[in-house]
Amino acid sequence: MLLNMKQLLEVAKKNKFAVGAFNVADSSFLRAVVEEAENSNSPAIIAIHPSELEFLTDEFFSYVKHRVYESHVPFVIHLDHGGSIEEILRAIRCGFTSVMIDGSLLPYEENVALTKKAAEIAHAVGVSIEGELGTIGSTGNSIEGGVTKVIYTNPDEAKDFVERTGVDSLAVAIGTAHGIYPKNIKPQLQMDILEEINNLVSIPLVLHGGSSNPDNEVARSVKLGVSKVNISSDMKHAYFAKAREILSTTEYWDPNVIYPDCIMEARKVINQKMNLFNSVGKANLYEKNSRKQAELVAAGGLYQ
Repeated sequence: MLLNMKQLLEVAKKNKFAVGAFNVADSSFLRAVVEEAENSNSPAIIAIHPSELEFLTDEFFSYVKHRVYESHVPFVIHLDHGGSIEEILRAIRCGFTSVMIDGSLLPYEENVALTKKAAEIAHAVGVSIEGELGTIGSTGNSIEGGVTKVIYTNPDEAKDFVERTGVDSLAVAIGTAHGIYPKNIKPQLQMDILEEINNLVSIPLVLHGGSSNPDNEVARSVKLGVSKVNISSDMKHAYFAKAREILSTTEYWDPNVIYPDCIMEARKVINQKMNLFNSVGKANLYEKNSRKQAELVAAGGLYQ
């Protein structure tokens, strides 16, 4: 079942759970996300960073769309951290049902203008749009980058930003970072900021840099309005740790021998996150009117 993000997160917000957005870097990670979502009867978001899209090529998404459209659980194909209108348009042409425009490093008014333009383009064809306000930190081991010093989201600006841009979801900065935190760093999320934003903004909120954060803080963020949590590094770390183990202890070279165990390790992480976000078993909530929703996405009629 292929939906857009607005449709997916409206249900999540109403029922107080979050949906994991898992960065898919190749077909093995796609299998891990889709198969575990189906096994757990959980909605899921297939997130693609622009550098991952460049690696996979546009043609790959014919396979992705077919695979998730035929599934009994709801999926969204989402562009993560799109940096320009050109990247937004490329994702839409590939059949993505959701895009993010990240103008968080721009001056505030420039971020508003860029995000509003991207929202108008996306909404015209039934695609959802995510914006970002504030900055995500960097641990130095993720392709998604980030900044040395986090700029926390200003709750009053968040309200203004949502009203002026028309975004369907908002990524907020409350102290997370992309990647795996070094052992000497223990993140502490600013829940008071999140709570204040949630009181001022009605749309679903997004937590980027979800990997490697304390489970209790992530679970609490879901209770305070976060409906989408981005996961990349935790899943990939587990996958490649198993790959390194296999390659260092065997002489295998066939992908069909090496990759299945790696996929299972990634699935274990995905399953743990889905339970943490309380999304397991929630796919049933989307069965009602699912055909009508899919037709609206295909026709680009959701925002008309």
